[in-house]
Parts: sequence; structure tokens; C-alpha cells
Amino acid sequence: MTEVPAPGGAIPEDHTAPTQPVSDLTFMPEPLTGKDMWGITLFDQMACRIAFHLLKYEGRYTPPSLEGTLVYPGNFGTFNWGSVAVDPERQIMFGMPTYLAFTSRLIPRAEVPPRGSEKASEMGINRNEGAPYAVEMGPFLSPLGIPCQAPPWGYVAGADLRTGEIAYMHKNGTVEDMTPLPLPFELGVPGIGGPILTKGGVAFLGAAVDNYFRAYDATTGEKIWETRLPAGGQSTPMTYETDDGTQYVLIVAGGHGSIGTKPGDYVIAYKLAE
Repeated sequence: MTEVPAPGGAIPEDHTAPTQPVSDLTFMPEPLTGKDMWGITLFDQMACRIAFHLLKYEGRYTPPSLEGTLVYPGNFGTFNWGSVAVDPERQIMFGMPTYLAFTSRLIPRAEVPPRGSEKASEMGINRNEGAPYAVEMGPFLSPLGIPCQAPPWGYVAGADLRTGEIAYMHKNGTVEDMTPLPLPFELGVPGIGGPILTKGGVAFLGAAVDNYFRAYDATTGEKIWETRLPAGGQSTPMTYETDDGTQYVLIVAGGHGSIGTKPGDYVIAYKLAE
């Protein structure tokens, strides 16, 4: 672990530390710049660049502000509650680092609008009842609803825990379910959920914002299988074995309101071939 300088400038009621700890094995991205802004159209890109320069941003750990702060790698990344999977025998880690910038803006308590139909989510107003500020937050999106920063926004990655080195990072997932047009372009998309690893060295992961469930060779990160889900697979799979020695992998496809995937109430098990 090393200590790196961290930006200050917190609101008067808060304080910041001069440094923050970072592990030698880190998936921390490079800070965003105006050149990283993109769009499907020139108008889209211009709007994102203007919005980028209006936000408070001094890299990772930029504190919340009344003016609006850019949060990167964002509230979903790089690893969220889905966490990572570790193989204790091979000493490898498999995970889904996500790089999707968010914005946050503090709202003084006296200016918080009356309670409406908002839901518990990483988007919209989080009311923070009892605190002096609420926060309005959400992904940093263009006027067309596409992330303002250039892709990829999500990967599958493996790390060698013996050496502390990142072994691979591959773009993961398509924009098929992110846009009105069902285009299966593999740009690398964000997600919420975690992977599992089997003893045979296969990683299973849903989680991405496209409605797919995939299997990977955990040593190389190569995708070896995928299937379409009837709803968003924002959950961590599980595996089990029956009395006759048959192994299954199971995932819950329920969708997730924070990322707008298709809701459902499916529990689906797949039989692993010998």
C-alpha cells in the first residue's frame, strides 16, 4: 500500500484527508480529460465536453460539492457489491472492473424538494434524511442518454495473486440493451453483480447491462459460452451439485432499476456438460 495525494476543497461542514491509500494491485483508471469525451453525434460530444468543464473534478477522491462534482471511476466501479472471485488453488482473481463516470451535486436541506415517487437508487435524489444535505446523482450521460466518456466502460479482468500483476483485461458486454437499436456491438459495458469460479477454472458472470449470462476461461479471460437471459442478470450466480454428481450453475434474472435493465422474476439453472 502507498499513500497518494488527494484533492481537498470539501464543503465547510466536512473535511478531507491529504492522502488516500492505494494498493500496488490496482485497477484505478487514469483521470479523465476533455479529450475523453465522445458522442454518437458532434452535438453530443460538444455537450459532454461543456458539461465536463462545468463540473468540479480534480481526479479520484474529488469531494462532493454544491456546484456539481464528477465522480470517476463512479458509483459502480471499479468493483461494486458484486465483488470479485478468487481461486485459492491457482491464486488468481477474476472480476468485472467498471469505469462509468457519475456526477453528484449536494442539495442543502432547505432546498430539497418534497418527497415524490423517487426510489432507492444510484440515480436521482438521495434524500439523506437527518443530514444537512441531500445529493442528486447519476451516470454522466450525454443528451442522448449515452455515457459521456469514451468506451470501454466495462471489462472482465484477471490478476495473478502470486505476483500482484494484472494478467488480462478484455472488453465485456454489448450495447444491445443500452440503446433503442438492438445492436450487439461489443464496446465493453458497465454492470452490477459478481462472478463465481468453479474448481475447473471456469468463471460465470451475468451482471452486465446487456441481458446475457457468460462463462470465461479464468486463466485467459476468453469467453467460452453465453446465453440470452429473459431479464437483466444483475446478481451473482451460484453453483451446486446433485446427488448423482451433476453440476449446475444458477442465476437470478430480476433486472435492476439503477441501470434500467429489463425487470423479471426468473431463477434459471443450467446443467454443466461433462
